[in-house]
Amino acid sequence: MSTEGSNVYGVIGDPIEHSLSPQMHNAAFKKLGLNGIYLPFHVTRRNLRPAVLGIQVLNIRGFNVTTPHKTAIVKFLDELDEAAREVGAVNTVHNDEGKLVGYNTDGLGAARALEEQHEDPSDKRIVLIGAGGAARAIAFTLARRARSIIILNRTKHRVIKLAKDIEQKLGKKILARSLARNSLLEALRDADILINATPVGMYPRTEQTVAKRKVLHSRIVVFDSVYNPMKTLLLREAEAAGAKTISGVGMLVHQGAEAFRIWTNHSPPVEAMRRAVMEQLSRR
Repeated sequence: MSTEGSNVYGVIGDPIEHSLSPQMHNAAFKKLGLNGIYLPFHVTRRNLRPAVLGIQVLNIRGFNVTTPHKTAIVKFLDELDEAAREVGAVNTVHNDEGKLVGYNTDGLGAARALEEQHEDPSDKRIVLIGAGGAARAIAFTLARRARSIIILNRTKHRVIKLAKDIEQKLGKKILARSLARNSLLEALRDADILINATPVGMYPRTEQTVAKRKVLHSRIVVFDSVYNPMKTLLLREAEAAGAKTISGVGMLVHQGAEAFRIWTNHSPPVEAMRRAVMEQLSRR
């Protein structure tokens, strides 16, 4: 594929090899006949600031942000939209004629992924694992609709801060717990939905999971934001417990579709983007 004269987009993260965003967005550009190309960029924590400056100087039109930069990048941007400002994390940046504007489409992507599987989060008891950028976005989005949310994380001070931020900004009481077997078991006892918003189980560390079948039950829906592999160990354990499972593909596609809309002002070809992701996953 020739890149001459193309509008360049991309994704930054560490690691980045697992990302299927390039295949997904390039499929969208091809489907709509747009002159764009989307590339992966490996950016370490210490190189984040120069990378952002380089993106601005090289006039890369837009980029996604993945682990571990979603909160750290905020201070290097010129402006944040309402969702990103509220959450304090960014997963999408638009280079608007040299001005870098940050957005967060993760929460919207997670909500749409649940809804397309006929799991409306409204009035549900939700257990969320994680307190990073993706977890913050999901928590803020679902807190407006859920009956209750319990957030668990290995680093307790981060989950306490997230719970306080939601309470202060939305007036919604959130329970914060350390991630341990007993606290997870207690939280899941009456839960309707479990969401993993951490990278645990992601390729290549596919034999890791945040929860085993012994703490799960058949009445719960288990949603893993990890999409590579499509069927993570968490989802296999949930199936063994008789639970309904939702892979991270839907969240990837819907957050990416919203980013595509922000950058191009075109309606995203969601099904073409989903097919590209599924084709890549079937090869791995």
